[in-house]
Amino acid sequence: MKHGKKYSDSVKAFDLAKTYDAGEAIGVMLETAKAKFDETVELHVRLGVDPRQADQQVRGVLVLPNGTGKTKRVLVVAKGAKADAALAAGADFVGAEELIAKIQGGWFDFDVMITTPDMMGMVGRIGRILGPKGLMPNPKSGTVTMDVEKAIKEVKAGKVEYRLDKTAIIHCPVGKKSFGKEKLQENMEVLMNAIVRAKPASAKGTYIKSIVLSSTMGPGIKVNAANFG
Repeated sequence: MKHGKKYSDSVKAFDLAKTYDAGEAIGVMLETAKAKFDETVELHVRLGVDPRQADQQVRGVLVLPNGTGKTKRVLVVAKGAKADAALAAGADFVGAEELIAKIQGGWFDFDVMITTPDMMGMVGRIGRILGPKGLMPNPKSGTVTMDVEKAIKEVKAGKVEYRLDKTAIIHCPVGKKSFGKEKLQENMEVLMNAIVRAKPASAKGTYIKSIVLSSTMGPGIKVNAANFG
């Protein structure tokens, strides 16, 4: 894969083979993130689990203390008082049948869908469309709930969901380049602590195999996994 000059210059600016402590890694990332826009900063964590085993799934949700830096568009499928509450809490789109029909027609101008349990029958009809896009509401992630106000506020405050992919890696945003070192490190530590707490009882051997920090257009920087147990 061919990379541009900025990327090549960034790679030369640090030791690719070296594993850095969290604070150092963030410092290197900030120096090497050279794009003209405010790059998203992501953490990629490889775990010593088998994602094919049902008892070795690692997933969860948390609110990052400093948010993600991205304003998420929230769609709520609800009726009556819950629809009114969703609008009052700041949902971007609220409705029922008309929104389902719109999505069936190929509209996806939202980032998170929240629904009340009584509407899951209706939402389930478009599960095949929502699922592959990661938009299907789920009780585990707090997006199927009677407390729509709380769910909306958490998403707007910087709630993120982390989950293991098929290659046993978790990819999760921890903020924007503009956050600066302290806020990024705080978000990173909260995420890593959550992943450590989510360790499956059946996991054997080294749990956190490797951690890589990167910005949208920048190179990956290795982080010392021993920092996080």
